[in-house]
Amino acid sequence: MKPPHRLHREQELPLPLEEVFPFFANAENLEAITPPGVGFRILSALPIEMRQGALIDYQIRLHGFPLRWRTEITAWEPPHRFVDEQLRGPYALWRHTHRFEAIPGGTRVTDEVEYAIPFEWMPGSSLLLRYFVQPELDRIFDFRRKALLQHFRLPIP
Repeated sequence: MKPPHRLHREQELPLPLEEVFPFFANAENLEAITPPGVGFRILSALPIEMRQGALIDYQIRLHGFPLRWRTEITAWEPPHRFVDEQLRGPYALWRHTHRFEAIPGGTRVTDEVEYAIPFEWMPGSSLLLRYFVQPELDRIFDFRRKALLQHFRLPIP
């Protein structure tokens, strides 16, 4: 298997870590920072107790078709880090590490995603990655940046 692809995003929020982390620790907030066109919906019973080993079931839409996605929280280190990994879903690999760091004047939020698509060995998969998967992930994380600013009532540049 090829090495996974990586997505890295950082955002600094002028808010204390104690205010930022609880927003991410509440799985119900994920819908608010996901573009509406993704059709994201949590299927697990709410509220979800976030902890290592927690399982979360979602539904998303890919070109109008509903897909189920299950993740497990594989690391839970509040208020500095947690990791969710796909157990079932559209990727061959999805490992999303969320980091939170107190910095002068606020909090740095870092997203590191390692991912791979199914059948990546097939001809044309690099085109699928370049023209569909990577732009879609960029769109989702660009939306997330703005949605966080709106949620915390911060100016959008």
